[in-house]
Amino acid sequence: MKKILLILSLIVLIAACSSNEGESTIEGNNYDRTVLLTNWADNIIVPSYVNYQAKVQILVTNSNTFVSTPTEGNLQTVRSSWLDAYKAYQYISMYNLGKAEEINFNMASNTYPTNTIGIDSNISSGTYNLALLSQLDKQGFPALDYLLNGLGTSDANIVSFYVTNTNASNYKQYLTAVVIKLKTNIDAVVTDWNSNFRNSYVANNGTTVSSSVNKTINLFVKNLEKDIRTGKLGIPSGVFSSGVKFPEKVEGYYKKDISKELLNVSLKAQQDFFNGKHFNNATTGESLKTYLDFLNIIRDNKKLSDIINNQFTTIFTVNNSLNNSFSLQVNTDNSKMIAAYDALQQNVIYTKLDMMQALNVTIDYVDSDGD
Repeated sequence: MKKILLILSLIVLIAACSSNEGESTIEGNNYDRTVLLTNWADNIIVPSYVNYQAKVQILVTNSNTFVSTPTEGNLQTVRSSWLDAYKAYQYISMYNLGKAEEINFNMASNTYPTNTIGIDSNISSGTYNLALLSQLDKQGFPALDYLLNGLGTSDANIVSFYVTNTNASNYKQYLTAVVIKLKTNIDAVVTDWNSNFRNSYVANNGTTVSSSVNKTINLFVKNLEKDIRTGKLGIPSGVFSSGVKFPEKVEGYYKKDISKELLNVSLKAQQDFFNGKHFNNATTGESLKTYLDFLNIIRDNKKLSDIINNQFTTIFTVNNSLNNSFSLQVNTDNSKMIAAYDALQQNVIYTKLDMMQALNVTIDYVDSDGD
């Protein structure tokens, strides 16, 4: 009889383990994920997308003006709207969900270094399809950086490509095509969120690996680790190439004075999201911070949420010493780039290891850094 009871107990235990496979649960956790997702969707994600959409529309208007009347003044205006849209993009780059994931929104917007040889070839031939995967490194903000800042050593030189160059009409056509692709993509994403994705996103409030909370947390950490830490700092400074530096692989390479600004804006977007701060509003709501505090997650006798926020403060302090041009920084004093990388890496550890473990969220993206 005892043997039968033991066998039955083992069967029940195995069945229980099997039913939970693929789920990440926290015993006794009754945190309201619906409220969390509602704050993320309605007060942070969608408003950030709408803001970006408005900035892109201004970029479209100003680029059309420049194409119709290529003057130095109009070049400066479209360049300014390009930077405004680029900074707005930093606030949405972590939300690779729904339509954004489907259309390769991030890669089409910010794959750098841009492929200048490919861009020149496209312009020369006048034949290209920016919807192809092979064209991802020939479009987006880095391509516009080249087209608006990198064609010549002065504004007059750059304008000449759109006026007197033998392919002037093709340059105009390509500039327009790249800007329109940005608009088409963001319009599709905003429409998707407003039509149905918002409701399905909030409704998917469970704890499985495919739930909205788990996917969003993964995207938040992935953006911090891969897009910001690795892309903006690690690769140019040689962290992943045995010290071989790549000053030409920085973000905003041709503009030369915006790499630091883009880095700090992206980090501010990360910290605001962590704290549940409403977009363009001082109000805060449910967030990763409140989730950690709800669970009373402590490290070294301090709230993990406070540790993460304090590290963001440290990161911004370290970044203050960086040159506005990261390519110049890499070439003149790369140690400051490494210091910025190290400071950011510490928050990768706090969020990727401590936070995700505390929330029992499994990493769902390729992880090869050994953090």
